[in-house]
Amino acid sequence: MQYVNTLRRHFLQALLAFAAATFLLPAQAAPAQPYDETAFRKAQQEGKAILVEVHADWCSACARQKPILESLGKEPAFDKVVRFKVDFDQPGTALKTLRVTSQATLVLFKGGKEVARSTFDTRDESIRAMLAKAV
Repeated sequence: MQYVNTLRRHFLQALLAFAAATFLLPAQAAPAQPYDETAFRKAQQEGKAILVEVHADWCSACARQKPILESLGKEPAFDKVVRFKVDFDQPGTALKTLRVTSQATLVLFKGGKEVARSTFDTRDESIRAMLAKAV
C-alpha cells in the first residue's frame, strides 16, 4: 500500500510540475531571427506585426536596445511580433530595401505597411509605445 501511495504522490507532483510549466509560466517569445527577404514578405502577406532591428556589434545604442527588445518580446502584448535582425555591417539588400542608413534603427510594420521607425532610441517607454502601434 505504501508503494501505491508513493507512486500516486510522484504522479501528482509530476502532473503539477507539468501544469505549472505549461499554463502558469510566461511564454518565451522567439528571439529575433536573421533577416530573410522571403520570410519577411510572408509575414507581411499574413498581416503580422513585424519589427526589423538594424544593429551593429560595435554600436553602444544597439547594445542598450537589445535587453529592452528581448524583455518586451516576452510580454503577452508583444510576444506575437515577428522580429528580424539585420546586421548593419553585412553586405546585402536589406538596408537598401528598408531605406535604412544607420545602425540602431527599428522599423515596425503591420502587414505590408510601415507604421513606425526610430533611430538610436534606447528608452523602454518609447520603444513600447512604438510596438503598440502594430499590435
